Amino acid sequence: MKLWSILGNSQKLDGGAMFGNAPRAMWAKWSAPDDENRIALACRALLASPLNGKTVLFEAGIGAFFEPKLRERYGVVEDRHVLVDSLAAAGFKPEDIDVVVLSHLHFDHAGGLLASWAEGQGPSLLFPNATYVVGRRHYERALQPHPRDRASFIPELPALLEGSGRLELVDGDYSKTLGNTVRFHYSDGHTPGLMLSEIVGPELVDGEAHGGVVFCADLIPGRPWVHVPITMGYDRNAELLIDEKKAFLSDKLRRNVHLFFTHDPQCALAQVVQDEKGKFGTAHEVPELQARALAA
Repeated sequence: MKLWSILGNSQKLDGGAMFGNAPRAMWAKWSAPDDENRIALACRALLASPLNGKTVLFEAGIGAFFEPKLRERYGVVEDRHVLVDSLAAAGFKPEDIDVVVLSHLHFDHAGGLLASWAEGQGPSLLFPNATYVVGRRHYERALQPHPRDRASFIPELPALLEGSGRLELVDGDYSKTLGNTVRFHYSDGHTPGLMLSEIVGPELVDGEAHGGVVFCADLIPGRPWVHVPITMGYDRNAELLIDEKKAFLSDKLRRNVHLFFTHDPQCALAQVVQDEKGKFGTAHEVPELQARALAA
């Protein structure tokens, strides 16, 4: 099995919103803001092939489905569908994707499922052969969003996923589609039922898998958020997220599971470390993956 980091469309969002209650003097050292106080963010997917005999895409980024006015409002930089270009550069087409795993259905993680916006055309799914794997509890949230996060969802998307006949809703640690090759962890601090996918590592220690890769989604958008107290203004429950993140990082450190970041512009993969004071950080940072073996 090989791994690729697949860049999608990039964004610029307000740095204060992305770093919650952290002061600007602190977060500006991590992510330099522009004149409008916005920071650069990637929307990076992870491609694994073959995984359980399939070509699997973890998330799809924000895509190019927004009309021009909304594209500008939400800080989407490019007007073309960058994810499709990045897949092509890695040697894949949308029809080659057998499975798309979605941590959640916010538009900056699921918008790339849709074809590019075109005048007078409604949204349509881009991956004609893919099974879409989504956590059931979060899917139910997408069907009935709270007023606080309603704008984060694409209203038409659930019907398109169901209409494809290729939607699998997951309740537990594993899915029918991927078997025991991918283990799911769950978090509620950012959004109910956020699903974190761990590609199970090749080593067994006392019956536990070691050495895998986990897609951190919006539990840990990038390296600055590895520091446990740092949360986003978009998180629904910051205190809960901090507790979840501490337990999550402790587990990944113990089992040497590497972290894959979707929103960090400079880093795709890193190893989690912890100093003598208990503060988490990262090491062995990798900017991109190109046909990298899981154990490399």
